[in-house]
Amino acid sequence: MAPTLPAVQLAAASGSLEYFGRDPWWLVLLKAVFCFAFLVLTVLIAIVWERKVVAWMQLRIGPNRHGPWGLLQSLADGIKLALKEDLVVAKADKVVYVLAPIVCAIPAFMSFAVIPFGPADDEVSIFGTRTPMQLTDLPVALLYILATASVGIYGIVLAGWSSGSTYPLLGGLRSSAQMISYEIAMGLSFAAVFIYSGSMSTSQIVSSQQPTWFAVLLPVSFIVYIIAMVGETNRAPFDLPEAEGELVGGFNTEYSSLKFAMFMLAEYVNMVTVSAVASTLFLGGWRAPWPISAFWAGANHGWWPMLWIVVKIQLLLFFFIWLRGTLPRLRYDQFMKLGWKVLIPVSLVWLVMVASVRALRNEGQDFGNVVLYVGAPVVAVLLLSLVRDVFRRKEKVQAFEPPAEFDPMAGGYPVPPLPGQQLPPVPRRRSRVPRVQPPADEPLQDALNGANQSEGS
Repeated sequence: MAPTLPAVQLAAASGSLEYFGRDPWWLVLLKAVFCFAFLVLTVLIAIVWERKVVAWMQLRIGPNRHGPWGLLQSLADGIKLALKEDLVVAKADKVVYVLAPIVCAIPAFMSFAVIPFGPADDEVSIFGTRTPMQLTDLPVALLYILATASVGIYGIVLAGWSSGSTYPLLGGLRSSAQMISYEIAMGLSFAAVFIYSGSMSTSQIVSSQQPTWFAVLLPVSFIVYIIAMVGETNRAPFDLPEAEGELVGGFNTEYSSLKFAMFMLAEYVNMVTVSAVASTLFLGGWRAPWPISAFWAGANHGWWPMLWIVVKIQLLLFFFIWLRGTLPRLRYDQFMKLGWKVLIPVSLVWLVMVASVRALRNEGQDFGNVVLYVGAPVVAVLLLSLVRDVFRRKEKVQAFEPPAEFDPMAGGYPVPPLPGQQLPPVPRRRSRVPRVQPPADEPLQDALNGANQSEGS
């Protein structure tokens, strides 16, 4: 059962923004360096982890040469990229060509500034100064995350355009359509969290998830966000901008050395950021899971909350790796259909339902009336759509006509048939091998003669 509005407001009040903006300059700088170092270190670990996990799934060994158990493989790859020759394409717009990787990488780091690592009530002390375990927080922190994430797409589009080549341009256009499509669904999943928590502040949203996480209260929003975050980060099976089999590499085809490494860094940093946002919005943020918090009162105090959110981020990164090692890449039409015809309509209907439930609960309606007022229209719409689909199927069966024969050489050159068209039967000449009547008591010779006749045809 969902908590009442006073309980939600009381929980949100515990994560007040009054604790932010009071740190000395050196502590703000220290927190910023920590966020940067945490992201870079997590990326280095995630690259090795991804290669190890995918190798385990495919019964391979994986990297095992650089460092113990191959743990320094990603560091070796970074050094190798840095030492490679830095080429600039002759036909490229050099200023935009150089700035595009920077525009892609910097917003990925900026989004992490509002992710809470612990409670915002000055529980920890850093060099004798009480401070919240978060760089900063804003009344519109999630809008800040959406804004900075949207800037990163400009880096991909400008990289494809400034390269002066066809394949990078196609990859950049694909990515722009992809990111726009899935950012809409992501924003709609955010809106349900805004309505339920009554705030856009990340610290207050975490405080509102007491005692129940929003992944349980808002399961549709959680599923939509999980799908949208995979599409937003261009990861398999949604890695259409870098589709190597179709585009030779996508928007980053003409890049090398450190500029290419910055694109890869931005992709993995975005993975960490969207995983942290998913943990903050739907998985309780820095709060310990239920079995631990039930018997350990100090699990959500001190430095322990940092452990819980790091574990949740790593589990979501494993989910990214699991998808890559399991699912094949979608076709582009399937990908866009999923975004526009499935995720966005489902998110809109779910958002209307969440808003209706919150409005009825605010008016003091009991649970039965809420189910009646909200569930009855939804069931009626589902029944009407089911009846409509049944009649449409009957109309299709009645209007079905056998497909006409297709002439592949009608235009002077061979073309493949379209769906529903059939090729005419291919005429075959008679066999030139004379048929000899075999003896009735030689079935093996009969079989051989039949094979010879089929070869002659």
